[in-house]
Order: sequence, then C-alpha cells, then structure tokens
Amino acid sequence: MSMVSSFTASSASLLCAATDTLGFRRRGDSCGIKATLAPPPPDSIPFKKKPVYVPTAVDRELRTPHSGYHFDGTARHFFEGWYFRVSIPEDRQSFCFMYSVENPLFCKPLGEAEEAIHGPRYTGVGVQILGADDKYICQQSNCSEFFWGSRHELCLGNTFTAGKHSTPPNKEVPPQDFNRRVSEGFQVTPIWNQGSIHDDGRSEYVQTVKTASWEYSTRPIYGWGDINSRQLSTAGWLAAFPVFEPHWQICMAGGLSTGWIEWDGKRFEFENAPSYSEKNWGGGFPRKWFWVQCNVFNGASGEVALTASGGLRKLSVLSNNFESAALVGVHFEGKFYEFVPWTSKVTWEVSHWGYWHMYAENDMHIVELKATTNKPGTPLRAPTAEDGFVTACKDTCVANLTLQLWVKRYDGSKGKMILDVTSNMAAVEVGGGPWYSTWKGTTSSPRLLSEALKVPIDLESVLSVPFLKPPGL
Repeated sequence: MSMVSSFTASSASLLCAATDTLGFRRRGDSCGIKATLAPPPPDSIPFKKKPVYVPTAVDRELRTPHSGYHFDGTARHFFEGWYFRVSIPEDRQSFCFMYSVENPLFCKPLGEAEEAIHGPRYTGVGVQILGADDKYICQQSNCSEFFWGSRHELCLGNTFTAGKHSTPPNKEVPPQDFNRRVSEGFQVTPIWNQGSIHDDGRSEYVQTVKTASWEYSTRPIYGWGDINSRQLSTAGWLAAFPVFEPHWQICMAGGLSTGWIEWDGKRFEFENAPSYSEKNWGGGFPRKWFWVQCNVFNGASGEVALTASGGLRKLSVLSNNFESAALVGVHFEGKFYEFVPWTSKVTWEVSHWGYWHMYAENDMHIVELKATTNKPGTPLRAPTAEDGFVTACKDTCVANLTLQLWVKRYDGSKGKMILDVTSNMAAVEVGGGPWYSTWKGTTSSPRLLSEALKVPIDLESVLSVPFLKPPGL
C-alpha cells in the first residue's frame, strides 16, 4: 500500500469514475472458517524457477525500523496495511500484493453493546492484487480471528478457508505445512510470499480475475538507507510515536524475487525479478496523496530503486491540523539519496490522473522525476476510518518515467549528473481527495517537528530492552 486519513464518500465516487494500497462491506459476510479440501500442493507442479524457502532470521541484514506489527491492543481506530510488488520486465507486467487488517481488537463485527461503548468500527482482513494488464482481484472478510502478525518482524498471515481437518497457522510455517493447512489465505515475510485467494465479487466496476495463487522467495538488495549502514525510518524517529497519521515505512526499496504466480489460470514464472515492499499503519489514510515507485530502468548499469510520494496528513497531537509532506528516495550503487522535509525542499505538480512531477534538493544533491500515463488506472481499496474497506485510490504499473539525479554545486546549480534513466514500468497512484484540479505544493512541516527530526536518534538502540520496545519497531 503506498503512502496513503480522511476522504469523503463523494471523493471516493469521483475516483471510481475516474518497471521497473482494498472492498465494500457485504451483509451476511461469514466469519467462520470453512474446511475444504486443499488444492494440489504447488510443489507437485513442475516449473523451472523454483523459489527457495528460508525461515526468517533474527537480526537479518537490511531490516528497517517498523518492520513489525504495530497493533497495541487498544480500542482506538487502527489499521495496518502491507504492499509487495514484483515486476517482470520481459513481460512488462507487475503484480502488487496488498494485505490489510482493520480494528483487530474486534476480531468479529461489533454487536450493539460494543458499538454503543466504542462507536462504529469496521473490522476484518483484506487481500487485493493488482496484476497483469492492470487486472484486479480482491478477497475480504469482516473477521480477523485467524489473522496473525509478528510484533517486531515483517511476518504476517491469515486464513480465509482452512484445509480439510486442519487448524489455521498462527505464525510463519514452512510452505508445505501452509499448503496443507490453508486452502485460501496467505503468509508473507521479508523473504517469502505465498497464498491463494478467489475474487469475492465485490468489484463489478473493474476488470477482475477469478483466482490467484503465488509462491516466491526474495533476496533483499536495498532496505531504506546505504547498504552498509543502519537502515532508516522513512518518516524519521518520531514515527515511533503517535504524531503523524498515518505512518509509513519502506521495508525493502529493492530486491530480487524468484518463483511463480498463477493469475486466472495463467502461470507467470520469474527469476531475479525486481521487487519492493512498504507498509502503513495508524488511524486513517491521508486526506489526499500521490505516489510513484519503480525498480525497472533503462540507462543504468546497476540496481536503481525509486520511491516518491506526497500527502496531506494529519498531525495527531494537534487537533485537525494537517501538513503537506513529501519525499523522494533513490537507491543506486549501494548508496541512498534521501530528500525528506526536514533536510530538503520538495516541490510537486500532480494532476488528478496522468501526470506526476517532483523536484527536490538538499545540501548535496538535486533530483527530478516526471511520470505520465494514458492508461485509465485501476481503482483500489483502503481500510478507511469513515467507511471501512472501500475504493480510495487508483493505480497503474505501466507509467512512463524519467529520473535524473545531480550533484549540487556550491552556488545551488546542477553539477555532475549521477543518474539519467527512464522506465515504462513505473507504478503510480493518486488517492483521497477531492482532486478538483492539479495539486501544486511544497513541503511545509512545522518548524518544531523539522528541527526535532534532524536530531540523529537511534530509537531501536535506545528502546532495545524488550518491555520498553513499542509494538512494530
């Protein structure tokens, strides 16, 4: 789910009309796990590019802050969403896996007494995939009793339908065990992603596929920072506290994935395919936002990874106060070029659809990117505080992109060019609203917050004692 609080029903309706984050609540949605005979194990199907499963290691390399599950056990409005993308350059196709959970304290829809105490709450777990040719699939349940997440690691899973005579997993399990115990559901870690779902028929306004299954392993190349340095919190150290809504973390700016995806009966096999992951959590999405991400480029000799985004987000500690935040992050040749509001000036011009332009500069570098598309885009869902799991944004994975990066001269002008690359496989998104016209903006963080974020605090070291460490960090 890309960087993504509040949007109105009319905004959502407007958006519906319109390479290298989700469903409408339905009456009678069952919470029970129906035991069915699981499909033949994928291991019994011959294919060339076999993924290799390895259990998630403690203290793994390139682990970013905020990799874990942030739910704190309270009754406040809360969602968490995860986004994983695999790009297959030879086919010019991408698959974007989006997982989300809403108000997990209530593992089933609230009764009248609970709602009287806590107020309205939307509940459940959703999976949606934006896949080949920008087609879509979504499966959602308003129950989360069989969802699990690791408190301090990027590991999560859910069972929609259990295998025959099987108990749903409550932690990471080997692939063969998962295939035996889960007929419909998923499990995902930093280096493994597998699952199987069917479309639940709630997306008649978009071109859908009926079924999807997947199994692939990933070798991380970039986290969020220089390769040989401590990895960074995307929104700075204050992201560990309830200051911003929502929070955002890029978990893997770039990696290489190997495995297969069954998409409506067609098998896509891939080896060392560029991949990416990020997450969001908090009380709600931004009021409006935009996002650009790409791992497939022409014109570069090594791995290049770009993530850029901006949004109008709420400052939780200041009632009804919003800030315009944006960033650009580029990884190239093992180095991280970061342009964030507390160290850089970031400007943007983004239309309601079809055009994204960003320009940013810090003390050392200048970056500029431009993305365009004539594709209509596919509406996606998000777990919103106001309306639950509803259409909130739209995306495509085949936008055209130019990315340029320079050394900054002493007089502020552009010096030596570091990168000059293009792509026709950029993922782009706009969300929230209303989008009445082109949005032109500049980062505008409150000065106190900007100064605080400049202080180099390593919270993971400060809060290394387990009982002091907050969930998710």
